[in-house]
Amino acid sequence: METFWEYAKAFLTGGLICALGQILVDKTKLTPARILTGYVVAGVILGAVGLYEPVKKWAGAGATVPIIGFGNLLAQGVRKAVGESGLLGAFTGAFTAAAGGICAAVFFSSVVALIFKPKEKK
Repeated sequence: METFWEYAKAFLTGGLICALGQILVDKTKLTPARILTGYVVAGVILGAVGLYEPVKKWAGAGATVPIIGFGNLLAQGVRKAVGESGLLGAFTGAFTAAAGGICAAVFFSSVVALIFKPKEKK
């Protein structure tokens, strides 16, 4: 039964994050690109000040999978790299922390692009 509650918390948290994004799309003049950028920046800020960690522990994948979790990952990487390398870590930490996910996204999108033939919109 505990597994059910872990899934429920992840679903509710991720759903709320996505619902907030949809409300912003529907009720404001913000473009989806600006909303996504805002989510990444919010994740960086919340991660930098330590407010995102309790949410991540409580919600699990519901907090780490949405794009706000990517911003938090960048903040964690920078914090760790600055602690290890000093000021240089501020420039390299985000790339090191997110390299695995970015490489996977590039690899799988390349595979899909090879399998399916894109068509122009008419």
